Amino acid sequence: MSNPNTQTQTHQPSPGHGPGHGHGHGHAAASGSPFRQPKAVWAVAFACVVSFMGIGLVDPILPALSSQLHASASNVELLFTSYLVVTAVAMLVTGWVSSRIGGKRTLIAGLVLIVLFSALAGSSHTISQIIGFRAGWGLGNALFIATSLAVIVGAASGGFNGAIILYETALGIGIALGPLVGGLLGGISWRGPFFGVTALMAISLAATVVFLDRTPQPARKIGLTEPLRALRHRGLATVSVVALFYNWAFFTVLAYSPFPMGLGIHELGFVFAGWGVLVAIFAVLVAPRLQARFGTARTQYANFFLMALDVLVIALWTDHKAVLITAVIVSGAFIGLSNTLMTQAVMQVSPVDRSVASAAYGFVRFIGGGLAPYVAGKLAARYNDHVPFYLGAGMLVVAIGVLATAHRLLAAADNGEALDAAGQPADEAAAEEAGEVISVGLSD
Repeated sequence: MSNPNTQTQTHQPSPGHGPGHGHGHGHAAASGSPFRQPKAVWAVAFACVVSFMGIGLVDPILPALSSQLHASASNVELLFTSYLVVTAVAMLVTGWVSSRIGGKRTLIAGLVLIVLFSALAGSSHTISQIIGFRAGWGLGNALFIATSLAVIVGAASGGFNGAIILYETALGIGIALGPLVGGLLGGISWRGPFFGVTALMAISLAATVVFLDRTPQPARKIGLTEPLRALRHRGLATVSVVALFYNWAFFTVLAYSPFPMGLGIHELGFVFAGWGVLVAIFAVLVAPRLQARFGTARTQYANFFLMALDVLVIALWTDHKAVLITAVIVSGAFIGLSNTLMTQAVMQVSPVDRSVASAAYGFVRFIGGGLAPYVAGKLAARYNDHVPFYLGAGMLVVAIGVLATAHRLLAAADNGEALDAAGQPADEAAAEEAGEVISVGLSD
């Protein structure tokens, strides 16, 4: 990639790292089936499925953990907070690590940490221990998700687009299976989901070591402060802040709604499996079509508005089990759309390397996702179960307002227009520069 500080670039949608990335428009179409891949690609894809399962795996056992370990809802919600906040902070250093030790070693390091800390979480006896071990799990997850897509793209046969389809499929399967597997294993014991991840990730680790060849050394070493410095670019910073507000609503629904549902572990597993299926379908199949027809910004305005209405329904009818369950499952459609559109948007408007943009974006959005569950538990304890969801709906309204400030950037990127080194449409930058020159001339 050209140096963004010295050249105007044309940014096309390109993939990010982690859930909900873009679709790589502008790249050569792949030939052949995306599912005819070397064993190394399948090994990493399987690990991706298990990693994405971790998003909803603990959902069905949250109420059981609260009752069996004598913990408050807000303390149990720290399982999400410790996991996601550590993931967020660790995203800032993943590029620094992988650019020095290579993709394969970074993947292995992440998998080893996940195996270790998921086993320790399953062996715990207090909620505080589980919270601490989930934090270590988050570190491993950051190393893994920040590297897995790049490794799949590098090792896949059949071209770039085929690798992206395979990665998205792994994402969708993982999100859909997580709550279902969590419910089935959690019905045996609350320790079951943790040990299940340990076993599956150990298999992934062995397959990665055996089948994945040594990855090429990165072209350059990434500095520790690059992701934070990248947030000085308006487009990247704006879309990242939008994602923070959206993820607040997302993880309020995902992490707190199991408590007012009052369902058993198996029932919660089936509810969130239905939610996960909609996340997968709308992320993989629906989002690209809507984006191509209406553009990123317009699609996301409508999606955030409808999701806000859905979360408002949850807030108003939290005490009505049938309405609550239906609205939570339906929210999966809006979350699936946003996961794809938001990460695609951040890649479109970012004037920096993909890995740096992904790290900066992941840092900001996971902070929102990590704080929301803990705040939801505190608000419910202080007021009632309705208040966290009112806040979530409000966050989506704020997200619409912030997104509107980047409308021109997203429209330009959708149309393939050139963006300057700051991630600003080139014609606007030229106009502003001309205005400054005229202004200086008049003052002289």
